Amino acid sequence: MNSRRKFLKQIGMVSGAIFIADSILADPYKPLLINPLNKSYIRVKGSVTQNSKPVKELVVSDGVSVTATTSDGTYELITDSNQEFIFISIPAGYKIPVSKNGTANFYKRITHNTSNEQVIDFNLEKSSDDNEHKFLLFADPQTLDMDDINRFNNETINDVNKFYPDKENLFVVSCGDIMFDHLELFPDYENAIAKTGLPYFQVLGNHDVDGLSRTDEKSHLTFQNFFGPRYYSFNKGEVHYVVLDDIFWYGDYIGYFDQLQLDWLKKDLEYIEKGKTVVVFCHIPPNNFSPERNNYSDKASVTVVNRELLYSILQGYKSYIITGHMHESEFISEQGVQIHVCGAVCGAWWSDNICDDGTPNGYMQYSVKGSELSWMYKSTGKELKYQMKSYLNKNENNKNDLTMNVWGATNDQKVFWYEDGIRKGTLERFLGFDPATIELFSGSDKPKKHSWVDPSKTDHLFKLSDLEINKEITIEYSDFFKNTFTEKIIG
Repeated sequence: MNSRRKFLKQIGMVSGAIFIADSILADPYKPLLINPLNKSYIRVKGSVTQNSKPVKELVVSDGVSVTATTSDGTYELITDSNQEFIFISIPAGYKIPVSKNGTANFYKRITHNTSNEQVIDFNLEKSSDDNEHKFLLFADPQTLDMDDINRFNNETINDVNKFYPDKENLFVVSCGDIMFDHLELFPDYENAIAKTGLPYFQVLGNHDVDGLSRTDEKSHLTFQNFFGPRYYSFNKGEVHYVVLDDIFWYGDYIGYFDQLQLDWLKKDLEYIEKGKTVVVFCHIPPNNFSPERNNYSDKASVTVVNRELLYSILQGYKSYIITGHMHESEFISEQGVQIHVCGAVCGAWWSDNICDDGTPNGYMQYSVKGSELSWMYKSTGKELKYQMKSYLNKNENNKNDLTMNVWGATNDQKVFWYEDGIRKGTLERFLGFDPATIELFSGSDKPKKHSWVDPSKTDHLFKLSDLEINKEITIEYSDFFKNTFTEKIIG
């Protein structure tokens, strides 16, 4: 795990990243304006309509200013030459506009160097009742080459089309590292997702930046040319969704929320009643415990150094922060916020069919009813009931030792075992390596595609020792929502 992280970052930059993180915390970074001296101002006004009828109280922003449409559906704001887009926070009860490439189309580009006043209009279409809806969370598609693109098409995209034929009130969030540095493959990603007929929202990942840039401000220009703003919000049913950019890029990267978008988020949430459910998508988890489990100290690239600022803004809301980046599964709670670290679409960088903690290649399915969320991991090519994997090993006592990987397990969940139909007790939770990851990834020459991939220790493993041979053993796991999954094992 440690060697993998060193490979993915530039060797020798780790201490610099930590030093910069400490400096940021001491004196919070204020983004440099791209053109601070010659900044010009533009009055933008327009309307938001649905079948020529005004859509009132809809939130409109340029990424700095935030306003809302009046009773006649019109808005007006003053923007400046550093802002690239006007975007709307799609309201509940309306369809998500989709571009021909399959990406959510909630923004329009500001035309600079033409006049000091522009008109930008939006037109929306009503949806069916979206109080109940679903979304899929694609963490780390991370395609490096056409082989990866083909697997993404043939496995992930085909899986979505097979298991989710009903497209109504379903959307997808690609939660960063859509690419593996090769941004010229963005069109191939668009061609793939368009096949599902679903709207896709994009999150900036550390492998989606212009790598040769040496400033954060310039690093996301290619991403924005394809997908629009790097932070924004939208609504479905009773839930307010927010996409944030937590990649601070300076030739390497750390996890960090810049002041510009934190100020924007405060303004955006002024339109959301306290107590409502707010779901935030970002790439790097605000916090996770993989560094402690795997004994590496480079936390600045796998956590967000100023996460407390986000937590403080989210106070008073029922908040979830959903992320990727780690190619592992973890569910934690911190300062009243639930953090989901989701397994990767690409697993361990398309080197096999699992992540480095044994979580299968796949994505998360979230079901929303009113303000309540439920979730389940969807392994690519598997039914939803596939939520754990067993490993049986005969020990020196001529009995069986059993290991279960339950990738959706939270810290307080138990796994029970039955012998010949009689409940015997619980499996012991432990910290260790998934057996398949040792076989596939352990060794300087494994895996073949990326030999720098290592197994990662995880704590969603459970074990049972000295089982009698030829007994029928049933393993039972119930998730947070009382869904029960079983697996029968004959020793």
